[in-house]
Amino acid sequence: MAEALKEMFNRAYFERLATELEAVHPPLKRTLFLREVQDGNEARELNARMRHVTITLRNHLPTDHRKAVHVLKDLAPRMPKGYTALLYPDFVGVYGLDDPAFSLEALKFFTPFGSSEFAVREFFRRDVKSTLKVMRTWAEDEDEHVRRLASEGSRPRLPWSFRLDAVVRDPRLTTPILERLRGDDALYVRKSVANHLNDLSKDHPTYMVELLARWDMKHPHTAWIAKHASRTLIKAGDPAALALFAFDAKVKVRVEDLVVPTRRFRLGERLEFSFTVVSGAPRAQHLVIDYAIHYRKASGGTSRKVFKLKEVELPAKGAVHLRKRQRIMDLSTRKHYPGEHVVEVQVNGRVLAQASFVLEV
Repeated sequence: MAEALKEMFNRAYFERLATELEAVHPPLKRTLFLREVQDGNEARELNARMRHVTITLRNHLPTDHRKAVHVLKDLAPRMPKGYTALLYPDFVGVYGLDDPAFSLEALKFFTPFGSSEFAVREFFRRDVKSTLKVMRTWAEDEDEHVRRLASEGSRPRLPWSFRLDAVVRDPRLTTPILERLRGDDALYVRKSVANHLNDLSKDHPTYMVELLARWDMKHPHTAWIAKHASRTLIKAGDPAALALFAFDAKVKVRVEDLVVPTRRFRLGERLEFSFTVVSGAPRAQHLVIDYAIHYRKASGGTSRKVFKLKEVELPAKGAVHLRKRQRIMDLSTRKHYPGEHVVEVQVNGRVLAQASFVLEV
């Protein structure tokens, strides 16, 4: 994904950026700007490309930070939304730390164009108390992009960013934001709240579950957030998280006939397997059935990844047959290596069957 995103910062983008920037800032020396902003671009990765644009802009905008940001505010509506629009918050995060009140308001303005989730963390890291005070007001905003920023920007373990150690140590810091957003109408916001809570579960599982236990699960939005937030704990078979959703940690089931028809694969081919879950209980059981793959690493060891499969209400002495197909292919987050891999079936967090297959790369 990063490879595709970095190509957004290409010659066509820079040409448009120069044109629109000149329209809102006539003193721009267009030719010089284009030469400087593209210099060495091909050799840079995604974040380095964006940061180079930020630095180049600093040399071509007014030296006064507030005036420079006002130019960017005029520029943003004229340019495409999406990942390249993270440029404007990045500028604020790099050059506006000494003017936090003005800069945080600018981040609020810019976030609907792309997202200010990365830039706001620079202010959070410098002054937790003051930045949180502002972010709590964002959680009340009419704009869903701003409400999401309150949650996403304060996530303790936001991907592609540094950890917010203050929240890792004390999850209570962001609880008022999560409490305000727990029934948000916007799915965009709810996903962020769930991911924020899932982050918390990695350092404070008991606190996270106890927080969810106080929420009204009759509200469909809250229930959705809670289930999505608990995914890591449920996959790990955490008893408290399982109990929160009426999953029994001590289910009476067995897995029969785990079959992997093809045992040797190449990249791009599909792994297929099937199995049957059989009840051994005299009552119905609420089950969450997942599967895990132990991927071979370059070092020769393995790394386990759990995938969601299905939730079922298994009748007393009943059985359910399941089948899964998954393409084996390299991703930006996973590279495959040859050798024996293991697939496991787990029910309510307990591994009940496993089989192996060989990947030939």
